[in-house]
Amino acid sequence: MHTVVLTKGVPDFREGQVSFDEDGHLERGKTPTVMNPNDKHALRAAFQTRVRNGGHVSLMSMGPPGYQEVLQEGMRDVYADDLYLLSDREMGAADTWATAMTVATGIENLETQPDLVFAGFKTADGETGHTGPQTAYCLDWPMVTHVVSLDIDEEAGLLRAKRLVDGDVTEIETVEAPMPCFVVADPEFEPTYRKASHRLEHKQLREETQERAEDYEDVLTVWDHEDLNLDPDYIGLDGSPTIVAGVDPIPKAPSEREATVVDGDDPSSLEPVLDELTPFAAGD
Repeated sequence: MHTVVLTKGVPDFREGQVSFDEDGHLERGKTPTVMNPNDKHALRAAFQTRVRNGGHVSLMSMGPPGYQEVLQEGMRDVYADDLYLLSDREMGAADTWATAMTVATGIENLETQPDLVFAGFKTADGETGHTGPQTAYCLDWPMVTHVVSLDIDEEAGLLRAKRLVDGDVTEIETVEAPMPCFVVADPEFEPTYRKASHRLEHKQLREETQERAEDYEDVLTVWDHEDLNLDPDYIGLDGSPTIVAGVDPIPKAPSEREATVVDGDDPSSLEPVLDELTPFAAGD
């Protein structure tokens, strides 16, 4: 069983330091980056698969060199055997289609074909939800979206999953798909570990991966467009059919809140805090 998890860095809008160039393109190298929040659900789904079914887990991302830290963060969440970063200037400013073609090529260049590829529901910067399905299209694999739970039948080569119908939490359908296949984990996904052996394996792998993540560079491979034999005309900005009409920078919000420092060792200083919170505790 070989599992791949796709993850991405997104601008940390909380910092208010998002940088754009004169053409309105995000300058990721000058913008604080965090892991895309929805990728956490894909990581949990992949970790459940690793615990229940064993095998090999790879993490893959496309972006600037700073995305190594995003892969390291992902490695702390899921036991990863190796990490792959697709990175060079030719890949920069790619839209979802150019990204999907690049990532699909990266997957095809792995030593062994994956049985499953996991992706998050959507990214916090683009909000399109396109990259996962487009990557599956490039691979010509079946795809199951809005997955909230799953089981693997390795003998039959099947994925059995429960998925939300059109993202509606009140309606769930059960589906089967032959492997290899592509899985888009929904934010409602909850991993389950029914057996005691699974819970013990989960605990052990969590401890091991925390240690291995400190030396993540030992298992990191960086590929540029030449390594993947990709034509620069079909990737990055040149290969992106999407046209950005305009970008409105997000200014950093001014801090208007006043803070009062309270000495926890002084009972008298806590009385105003209690007076302030009491009405809320009463439901006012």
